[in-house]
Amino acid sequence: MPTTPDAPPLTGNLLLAVPSMQDPNFKRTVIFVAAHNQEDGAFGYVLNRPLDQRVADLLPDQNLGALGQVPVYIGGPVATDKLAFASLQWNRKKSILRCQTHLSVADAIHELSMGHEVRGFVGYSGWSSGQIEGEIERKSWIISPAKKVILTVDQPSAMWGAVLDEMGPIYQLMANTPERVDLN
Repeated sequence: MPTTPDAPPLTGNLLLAVPSMQDPNFKRTVIFVAAHNQEDGAFGYVLNRPLDQRVADLLPDQNLGALGQVPVYIGGPVATDKLAFASLQWNRKKSILRCQTHLSVADAIHELSMGHEVRGFVGYSGWSSGQIEGEIERKSWIISPAKKVILTVDQPSAMWGAVLDEMGPIYQLMANTPERVDLN
């Protein structure tokens, strides 16, 4: 599907890997698309791949306060040598997820003090112009509006199935697809 000026941008939506995706970078991932346009492509963060580290583990020499306890996630396979911060807030009135990216340490500390959820990400997910549209056309991704469950799910590993469950019966079947169908 070519990118056209009237194609709706994916910004603010979720991309869910289809059950058959085998790419280890994206298998059963939930990606929040932080930016998408025709010229630059798309940019986002994988939300359900915790790194099992906290910000303080990666920035041990800084006075971080509460930011030091923030979990770090693998945001994607691009720029994995960089630590980035994003603030996530659910807007109840509009039922949308507000995401601020590229936060400095000071900005992330401020967002935490305002009661917003902050996550650290090592790396990000990125697509060049037209690339994500091609992958969607090939049925590699399921598009969903952002769901509040991404902020409330107890285990990040359960997020992919939890989002699919909220999308209806067909998607519930997908959520229950075994990872290795060939072993059944």
